[in-house]
Amino acid sequence: MPKRARTGKMIEALIFDFDGLIVDTEEPSVRAWTEIYQEYGCELPIDLLISHIGKATDDISFDPYEYLESELGRPIDRDSIRARRRRRNNELILAQPIRPGVEAYIADAQHLGLKLAVASSSPRDWVEGHLTRLGLRTCFACIMCVDDVGKGKPDPAVYLATLKRLELTADRAIALEDSPNGAWAAERAGIYCVVVPNSVTSQLLFDHGDRRLESLADLSLAELIREVDETAGAQTDG
Repeated sequence: MPKRARTGKMIEALIFDFDGLIVDTEEPSVRAWTEIYQEYGCELPIDLLISHIGKATDDISFDPYEYLESELGRPIDRDSIRARRRRRNNELILAQPIRPGVEAYIADAQHLGLKLAVASSSPRDWVEGHLTRLGLRTCFACIMCVDDVGKGKPDPAVYLATLKRLELTADRAIALEDSPNGAWAAERAGIYCVVVPNSVTSQLLFDHGDRRLESLADLSLAELIREVDETAGAQTDG
């Protein structure tokens, strides 16, 4: 067997968020809703919509259907709008590529012998369906979704369950997130978190996260692990 490359002193796993991190499913969602609102001559309050990114769908207080009805002053055909918005959203998502640097991080993690996982606030059928479509499903030994824990981010449950499945402590993993809610969940689980915003979440304020990158292509995984190891070493020495 070929000799496997070593990581650093600490890191044994890489945990990816899915939506917005592996593939940008968030810009299509915002665009689909914007188009619906434009049909009715109304303006979508994008700040309210995107403030919930990273949370489970049943933990979202802003209701775009209800808001549109309040703007129009009359009921709307929600079922019709839901069907049209879903079709448009799916159409836009299918045109989205894997985000820059993701495949390189996966390949490098495999080369280094790291465990790979996904921790998502989305339902399992959504996450696994898209990972399969993108040819990435078999790369991940662990996929943990909101279905598995009953709570979405910023609750740390999905990360804690992922660590348990991987049989690792929090200091042995790095989390990759694109949203404030996701970064907060990782922080609450005690995991070093790298924030990689997309075109939508870059508009949000990030109060959590240990490192920010505009793209995973900006820093190699080996360099990131070296940074994390050095930070951990400095804290230990201190």
